[in-house]
Amino acid sequence: MSTKDFLEKDYYKTLGVPKDAQGDAIKKAYRKLARQYHPDANKGDGAAEERFKEISEAYDVLSDPKRRAEYDEARSLFGAGAGRFRTTTGGPAGGGVPFDLGDVFGAGGGGLGDVLGGLFGGGRAGRAAGPRRGADVESQVTLAFDDAVAGATVPLRMASEQPCPTCKGTGSRTGSLPQQCPVCLGTGQTSRNAGGFAFAEPCRACRGRGLVVEDPCPDCAGSGRAMGTRTMTVRIPSGVKDGQRIRLKGKGGPGERGGPAGDLYVLVHVMPHKLFGRSGDNLTLTVPVSFAEAALGGEVTVPTLTGATVTLKLPPGTANGRTFRVRGKGAPRKDGTRGDLLVTVEVAVPSRLTGEARSAVEAFRDATAGEDPRAGLLDGHRTTAKGS
Repeated sequence: MSTKDFLEKDYYKTLGVPKDAQGDAIKKAYRKLARQYHPDANKGDGAAEERFKEISEAYDVLSDPKRRAEYDEARSLFGAGAGRFRTTTGGPAGGGVPFDLGDVFGAGGGGLGDVLGGLFGGGRAGRAAGPRRGADVESQVTLAFDDAVAGATVPLRMASEQPCPTCKGTGSRTGSLPQQCPVCLGTGQTSRNAGGFAFAEPCRACRGRGLVVEDPCPDCAGSGRAMGTRTMTVRIPSGVKDGQRIRLKGKGGPGERGGPAGDLYVLVHVMPHKLFGRSGDNLTLTVPVSFAEAALGGEVTVPTLTGATVTLKLPPGTANGRTFRVRGKGAPRKDGTRGDLLVTVEVAVPSRLTGEARSAVEAFRDATAGEDPRAGLLDGHRTTAKGS
């Protein structure tokens, strides 16, 4: 991440969230924008592709608590005025200890410490540009209900910045090589005086690469990078839920100058099943039963998601809507166990009756004429009416 990025780019504005937004709000805003501007949904639209890169860059910083703190601190320090810190010719107005931004942002390779460490006279500004981590990549996949529960291996098509295939990432036309930048001597940074401060910024001659290209590649214009698509086969773990976001470490965009690859984030969509539903690690199923089975009890054969069947024993007098638990027939858990299958019975009322069946129902009605299932309901209503 360059100094210019941290001082000029408003990542909160890019995602459309306030500066005090919590992680869930940032994630929600990112998902919405990523779906809208994803290259797969905007084929051939260069503006949408650029917007997608900006959104991914913003989320990459704001979703990481450490990097977000660095970003907020950098913008706060420079936005509030740098007069509090030592200049190239003297100390702070009130004296005190010299201040090095490298202490604020850490000394890790490739981080802000390397970029800003040379502020206020010397430090690490002369160090050559270090490895740069690759960009995180967002993708989406839609799974059948069965595959989401059992896990699946699926191909994913992703769009991300990659080394230019024509020049193999050198930025030079085939047959030539880039040279060390004579302005920054390969560091990718230059120092600029501003009001008594020595301010490190990306070298304009080489655009921060530390290399200059005399004969640029015609396809990437000397940048050495190009947007490309690739297909990767990934394993989606068992038990994944609809809307879950899976992180696959090191499967994102390739790094630069020996830096590690970014991460791949896969947003999972799960199609509904015609029979089964899901509640956490449990699967749900509604099974119709006859009035006789509910009233007299009996055994009912029900399916499971794996294709096998289990026998459910209904006690006499089973009420409509009662739920039974079949243990170990649900979705797999991380510890290797499985959730349960929750079976809800639904008493099926026939739309048509044969003469014999009608006679039997009428006989049952006559036999139970003294029982009123709504007696308590009506008694309660009358008491309330008198009180009012």
